[in-house]
Amino acid sequence: MKRYPLRGILPWRPAGHVDALLGVDVTVSPGAVHGVIGANGSGKSTLLRVLATLVLSDEGRAEVLGRDVQTDEREVRAMVGLSTGEERGVYWRLTPRQNLEFAAALHHLRDPAGAIEVALARVRLEAYADRPAEGLSQGLMRRLGLARAILHEPPLLLLDEPTRSLDPGSKDEFHGVLEELRRTRATTIVLTTHDLHEAADVCDVVTVLRAGRVVAEVPGGDEAALRPALDGAV
Repeated sequence: MKRYPLRGILPWRPAGHVDALLGVDVTVSPGAVHGVIGANGSGKSTLLRVLATLVLSDEGRAEVLGRDVQTDEREVRAMVGLSTGEERGVYWRLTPRQNLEFAAALHHLRDPAGAIEVALARVRLEAYADRPAEGLSQGLMRRLGLARAILHEPPLLLLDEPTRSLDPGSKDEFHGVLEELRRTRATTIVLTTHDLHEAADVCDVVTVLRAGRVVAEVPGGDEAALRPALDGAV
């Protein structure tokens, strides 16, 4: 077993020469919930998009379970599930089940019906599986996005602000699903957030980004250490 499922040093410069990531050196241990926190523009979403092979870095190297995100793109995509707080990929007029059927076809799953039932159960969405997605609450929509991300049972989940705009009850339910995934599937989770309390309560380790750089790495549960890092006091 490899010690680290994900590691990388990632500078990335989009058009206009804005430095989105500047030498970000992050290592995520298997089975951990690793938080990434920072202000808007700090590079959180870009980091996840590089790891998910959606954008290419200009320099540096990133690996997922020993696979390079640029040279082993196909293998990496099979090992990664990505979900965001926006969920633009959900088809509103379809039901959650139909949305997952479409995703299963894209993944060429051997038993799509079985995989869909398992995913719906894991995110506790069975009761809403055949209702139009447009009628779901934000919390249920986020769980649908998570179901799609875990449909092919990837060992690594990349979650970009998955609880943004959710009420406290919906956040707690979502966190409970994540904990169950980690406990039953040993899933490694990288989660970006603006929420200081979420980072401290849910994550084992939290990386603090500022202007594309890592400024601190703090153990989970230590909100007192996170706050000065976010405020620029480190």
